[in-house]
Amino acid sequence: MTLTHRTAPAPVAGPDDVGDPREPVTRLLRDLRSTAQGLSATEAARRLVVLGPNELARAARRPWWRSVLTQVVHPLALLLWVAAALAAVSGSTELAVAIVVVIVLNAGFAFWQETQAERAVEALQGYLPDEVWAVRGGARVRVAARELVRGDLIALEEGQRVPADVRLVGGALEVDTAALTGESYPVARSADAVDDAGRLLDSPVLVFSGSAVTAGTATGLAFATGAHTELGRIAALSQRVDAEPSPLERQVRRVAWLIAAVAVGAGLAFLPIGLLAGLTLTTAAVFAIGLLVANVPEGLLPTITLALAAGVRQMASRGAVVKRLSAVETLGSTTTICTDKTGTLTANRMTVAAVALRVEVAPGSPVAATLAQVLVRCSTADLADGDGDPTELALLAWARGSGVELAPAVRDSDRWVLHRFEARFRRMTTVDRVAGRVVVSVKGAPEQVLPRCAALLGADGTATALDAAARDAVERDVERLAGVGLRVLAVARRDLGPVDPAAVPPDRDTTDRDLCLVGLVGLEDPPRDGVAGAVAGCHTAGIRIHVVTGDHGSTAAEIARRVGIRADRVVDGELVDAMSEGELRELLTADDELVFARATPETKLRIADALHRSGEVVAMTGDGVNDAPALRRADIGVAMGASGTDVAREAATVVLTDDNFATLTAGVEEGRRVFDNVRKFVLYIFAHAVPEVVPFLVFALSGGAIPLPLTVLQILAIDLGTETLPALALGREPAEPGLMHRPPRPRSEGVITGRMLWRAWGVLGLLSAVLVLGVFAAVLLHAGWRPGDAVGPGTALHDVYRQATTATFAAIVACQIGTAFAARTEWASLRAVGLATNPLLLWGIAGELLFTGVLVYWPLAQDVFGTAALPGWVLLVLLPFPVLVWGVDELLRARRRRR
Repeated sequence: MTLTHRTAPAPVAGPDDVGDPREPVTRLLRDLRSTAQGLSATEAARRLVVLGPNELARAARRPWWRSVLTQVVHPLALLLWVAAALAAVSGSTELAVAIVVVIVLNAGFAFWQETQAERAVEALQGYLPDEVWAVRGGARVRVAARELVRGDLIALEEGQRVPADVRLVGGALEVDTAALTGESYPVARSADAVDDAGRLLDSPVLVFSGSAVTAGTATGLAFATGAHTELGRIAALSQRVDAEPSPLERQVRRVAWLIAAVAVGAGLAFLPIGLLAGLTLTTAAVFAIGLLVANVPEGLLPTITLALAAGVRQMASRGAVVKRLSAVETLGSTTTICTDKTGTLTANRMTVAAVALRVEVAPGSPVAATLAQVLVRCSTADLADGDGDPTELALLAWARGSGVELAPAVRDSDRWVLHRFEARFRRMTTVDRVAGRVVVSVKGAPEQVLPRCAALLGADGTATALDAAARDAVERDVERLAGVGLRVLAVARRDLGPVDPAAVPPDRDTTDRDLCLVGLVGLEDPPRDGVAGAVAGCHTAGIRIHVVTGDHGSTAAEIARRVGIRADRVVDGELVDAMSEGELRELLTADDELVFARATPETKLRIADALHRSGEVVAMTGDGVNDAPALRRADIGVAMGASGTDVAREAATVVLTDDNFATLTAGVEEGRRVFDNVRKFVLYIFAHAVPEVVPFLVFALSGGAIPLPLTVLQILAIDLGTETLPALALGREPAEPGLMHRPPRPRSEGVITGRMLWRAWGVLGLLSAVLVLGVFAAVLLHAGWRPGDAVGPGTALHDVYRQATTATFAAIVACQIGTAFAARTEWASLRAVGLATNPLLLWGIAGELLFTGVLVYWPLAQDVFGTAALPGWVLLVLLPFPVLVWGVDELLRARRRRR
């Protein structure tokens, strides 16, 4: 089965649907209209046409033009469209063109950033095999996996991925179902097993597409392919879940509508005032456009986009690929993390965690050496190449650490008989010729090996009788190891005597009896390095962590305990499925951290939905196909990049390339820093609206007696030129002390708060407006101007008027510098933060001053923006403006700290 990028048609009705694939094989063959010799080639071809290929369809991406359209119909963009239209109608064509250019640049930049973020995720490899062995017309043939159809007989063997949902009809397997169920250890499946499972996924006679065969061989009957498989059902479930806008996207849109309302309201309110004051309709229209443009922070959207893009780059350097810019901030507002276990908290790599020997031994003792020798003999894996079952590789690694290693070529040449692992026996046996003797080596499930043991290896390497007391002690060891979430294997051996070249190789009944127990081995999928510290960091930041896994409760609870998650209660998935929505929400809103075990995709989806409806900002991590629906439903879906499945990576918003849960904590810190910085430059941008708007109000309220202190093009030069670089630099401010020691921000708390508006408009903005109008008036009065004097083109005062508007422009820039330093912190002093800790801000201010100098002194820019060179005394007046603006805010912050 492969993933394609096209949209597949709905499956066409074919053979009758299977009611229950666990029914007797003869009845299932009849229902599928198949035979013990498989389908004929003709029938298989017909079904392929009728049912379609065995592949999953990937949801088509949104076309590029719709992404661009989204950017140009944003509330702020719509407001600018209105301003451009008004300018065109009033005859100000150059102004209209300038505003349209601003809209196009904003939209193009935002679209480019989103596209770059999406392309950062590399193309995903096919998850299922390309070709498989099938039985058609009684002959074993190689068939492309996408051409398999329902009713095909399939041959399955070790190392293969299951290409469809299959009912076993012969043989036995061990399969790794972690991608579908989240279970850490392989599970046994056998055609002869008694099926008393409560759900299909647990059936001992069924294997599902996407599972990996780790041991054994079998033949099976495909009862579901393509979209009808368990894999296809989960993929379809995830595609039906709509991704909602992030908290930042909702808040920015809310801010945009607020700004739009203020701008339109101000224009509608003051336009009649201008007309009543005696302004002409054209002048009043220019006034309305100026007021509208002054209230619209044109640089807000690109500045937010760049701040988020910087966060994306920072996250990428720390091991995470972010597919949507706003996801960086969403991580910062996370209140609850629902994490998978296998491959997320754990390394998804088997290791030997404990060895239990019934005698006291020292390292290198005969018993420990014998245990290692049995493990290297009873294996088919190659540790050097990493080729083989993960459990066998872990056992060989332990043996090598104990000083015992055997080259695979030597091992295989000494081997006489190999009885591979079979699910019905749950053990593996080898018979080897070693130093002239025939030695049997066995490993397997304790309940299968212990009843076949008659002796126990003593401390000196000789066998002693395994009496009832010793057997009870061994069984207690098994329970102890299993109780801490380990997979327990019993290891045994038997010496059959000298090699007899004429002897017939012994059968399994002969070898697997009268064994001598060597010891027990406990294996685990250990916690990842750094996860415990990451969990502690989340707790310090006030974030709760729930474990939601398809694995068993005892295993999951033990891993949770070891990494520091307060696993106060283990809740089985079936219990969750039986709960009402209210009961589930009550369970999740308690202060406990929970372990949800044996969770199905629907269970995970319900948990994510219940948390979301309770007002939590949910981050859901996972790596399996079964995680995909919940990854899409959560506020932020986090998939594992290295070990995760393609379906999970496709559904997630963030992909951890290093598969490290610790990266998630770094993401939370980065998200909080980004949100704080968004607030900083929003404060910075909002503060300049007042000195841009107040001159227009003075012009209108004076009935034109006081000329416009600022032109519309000069406002655009401020919003898109001088203001941009410092705003971008504020988006790169380092994290403030204590960032990860405060609780998550409430979901209802927006980017803008009442205190921010007071600080921006009532303190920084009002002070800047007073200083700006003061310098404007000073320039005019110094030249002998009086209210009502004409200053238009051709008048004696026109050049002075251009100097005065230029002084207003330069004064706003000077005030911006003071505002930039003030905006760096909300409570702390600038000394505590450090003057030079953000060198980008210093460079941004330098760039701002250079841009201002160009507009003021370059003749071509003077012609476009209506500026004029400033005399020296005006520059001296402007010098203290930054200190005055910053100083007043610093005093107010000091007063708040004293309170």
